Amino acid sequence: MRKFGLIGYPLGHSFSKAYFTRKFFEEKIRDCSYDNYPLTTIDQLPDLIESDPHLCGLNVTIPYKSEVLRYVHVVDKEAEKIGSVNVLKIKRLRNNIRLFGFNSDITGISDSLKPFLDKGTLKNALIFGTGGSSKSVQYVLKKTGVNFKLISRRSSPDVLTYADVDSRIMETTDLIVNTTPLGMFPDINTKPDIDYSLLTKRHILFDLVYNPEITAFLKSGEERGCTIVTGLKMLHLQAEKAWEIWNSEKS
Repeated sequence: MRKFGLIGYPLGHSFSKAYFTRKFFEEKIRDCSYDNYPLTTIDQLPDLIESDPHLCGLNVTIPYKSEVLRYVHVVDKEAEKIGSVNVLKIKRLRNNIRLFGFNSDITGISDSLKPFLDKGTLKNALIFGTGGSSKSVQYVLKKTGVNFKLISRRSSPDVLTYADVDSRIMETTDLIVNTTPLGMFPDINTKPDIDYSLLTKRHILFDLVYNPEITAFLKSGEERGCTIVTGLKMLHLQAEKAWEIWNSEKS
């Protein structure tokens, strides 16, 4: 039996186990299972891997996408550039365990935004949050030539606060991406603290939170006529990319 799973903390919001369990059933994959491994600290990762010789792949979620790097032996070039890993491939040779790190969020983000990127209408974006998922969004937007501003609760060099998002900024913004956990189950009524009356039909809102599918952030945008992109589509895209990585001959 090949085992896969998800590490992060907490994991009550995650759909990954349900997604892969359904995938294995529908595709008649009988030799695989998927479980959640809520780690209160990333330092528990080595013990988890050593404790189960059948464990051969892990997804990584909040808050460990950057922290996990210190345990990865070989990092994929794109993941290394970003500084964020959300897929671990585990290889065991006798008593030697090697961890290979990848980032499937890149695929999930770029494919979710592809219809808009192909039109060439995206010029400027706001990215809410500066964590591991934000780094993946930044990478995709840089690669596709979209300018962006980072927004967080605290200002720092090259980072604005939510209070800085005024009408002038919103008038020149095409895409707004939420990479924070705001709005995620069970705190479904929370959302980034901006003036939602400044949203118009020209704005595209993309939320990486997928539980619930329509977050408070997206709902507020929808009420203003914005185009919305849910995180559930991204979840499916990045999950399929992770499955491809785990089953690839390449490390």
